[in-house]
Amino acid sequence: MDTIKWIISTAPEIFLLISIALGTFVGRLQFKGFSIGATACTLVVAVLLGQLGEFVIPPLFKSIFFSLFVFTIGYKSGPEFFASLSLRTLSQVGVALVISATGLTLVLVFAFVFHLDPGTAAGLASGSLTQSSMIGTATSALAQLGLADDVLRQQQANIAAGYAVTYILGYILTLLFVPFAAPWLMGIDLKEEAAKLEIALSGGKARKSGNLGYQKFKARAYRVVTAAGQTVGAIEDRVGQRVVVEHIDRRGSDVEFSRISILESGDEIVLAGPTVALVKASTSIGPEIEGAGVLHEILGDALGVLVSNQAFHGRTLTEIVDLIGDSARGVFLRDVMRTGQEVPLTLETRIYLGDVMTLVGATHDVERAAAKVGQVLRYSDRTDIAFLAAGIAAGLLIGLLSVKVGALAVSLGGAGGTLLVGLVCGWLRARRPTVGNYPPAAQQTLSDIGLGGFIAAIGLPNGPAAIAAVQSHGVLLLSLGVVVTLVPLAIATIVAHRILRLNPVIICGALAGAMTVDAAVTGCCERADSQTPVLGVAVPYAVGNVLLTILGPVIVTLTYAG
Repeated sequence: MDTIKWIISTAPEIFLLISIALGTFVGRLQFKGFSIGATACTLVVAVLLGQLGEFVIPPLFKSIFFSLFVFTIGYKSGPEFFASLSLRTLSQVGVALVISATGLTLVLVFAFVFHLDPGTAAGLASGSLTQSSMIGTATSALAQLGLADDVLRQQQANIAAGYAVTYILGYILTLLFVPFAAPWLMGIDLKEEAAKLEIALSGGKARKSGNLGYQKFKARAYRVVTAAGQTVGAIEDRVGQRVVVEHIDRRGSDVEFSRISILESGDEIVLAGPTVALVKASTSIGPEIEGAGVLHEILGDALGVLVSNQAFHGRTLTEIVDLIGDSARGVFLRDVMRTGQEVPLTLETRIYLGDVMTLVGATHDVERAAAKVGQVLRYSDRTDIAFLAAGIAAGLLIGLLSVKVGALAVSLGGAGGTLLVGLVCGWLRARRPTVGNYPPAAQQTLSDIGLGGFIAAIGLPNGPAAIAAVQSHGVLLLSLGVVVTLVPLAIATIVAHRILRLNPVIICGALAGAMTVDAAVTGCCERADSQTPVLGVAVPYAVGNVLLTILGPVIVTLTYAG
């Protein structure tokens, strides 16, 4: 035991890293498809390890860890957050607003009625509304109040206790509410409504199996016989399914061509497009040939492209193809991913900033179209560290500014300032893709290590006090947490269905997005036997991430009695 205490006093960072490692490992364990998640498990592990001795974690550690996390939240949400301030997506924004406003109101009422201190109130809100980042913004706000060290530590312990008691139940209730309770409140069968939505999106056609937007892409060579004397455009239109002529070889020489070019007998041409169309092309052109001499010129590619073109936000695929124009020629959409979920593809599927499209076709065609869509995700790209560090520094600096409200000096705090700058940096990156590169893999890594490190740095030094707070208020917080989780979800469901008149399937996706619970989206899709709930996730997820995060300092300010 003496050895452990010596390590605690000499190198507490060892236990901080152990907390992250164990918490992440346990958080990934699944039971019948359900997992608690790394954040809650890291906090529990840290609190338990905190019983081993007196940990002193430098405040600088916590500040840097959380700044990395909250800047990344802003950076990822920035494009969608600012783009959501448009009429096309205003109704989905309303779902996130209702949940945040109702949750805040309930927490403030409970704080007044049950005399909850700012830390306990913020922990209750963070866990019940399943937003871990609120812990950091509330902690930052408490640090601005000039509290004595022992009082500040107790308040931080109360945040940890409130979160630990309410998060797991809040998470489970959200998982159950979205696919089961929400459809019941709306009086609909989720599976039937999803099928209807798929038919509506596909222009009245029945649902098809497999991916709705892509068939295997290939290139094949043909010798022109039947098509002699016809234009390139006429052949492309006859074969259909957006098949294009990629190459023409005439008597051993490459031919420059356009859609009005005339084909001659004996020309060797390469067609690119879906396999199902190419197998029928020979009847319109001539016999298929091995074509080694012409096919080697055609290199295929599949590029992941982050949608960052502001003009595409909230528009259908049909509208986007029209906007891209000739640059879409020969390019096919394999899939669209949104917050880790695949989006069902039809001509009426709406695309939002932050979606990731996989474009398939000849390399030069794909790169041409990708430039119109947004930022190509090249996974070897390096993070622009100067941009990242300068953005976080600017956010921390803004957090130092304060405004007098009565006797209180109100400020965004370091977390709020960093979130704000992260939003702006993410938006700027979407507008100017050459500025501030921050690849998705790096975002996920720094976000995970940032939040995990911060949570561990809260739990270790406050372990004993957190256990005491749980023993003192555990049952009360658990009961209040149920209300704070379920009531906002219920009210948001009714408002979205009766007032905003959103499609019921979209509402379910929006609820999961506004609560930022990815697993609820998966559960909803399984219940609906469809990916259509994903269509409602993007905007509420971005707005909910921001609104719920800033509730931390709001709750601290409104519940602090001085």
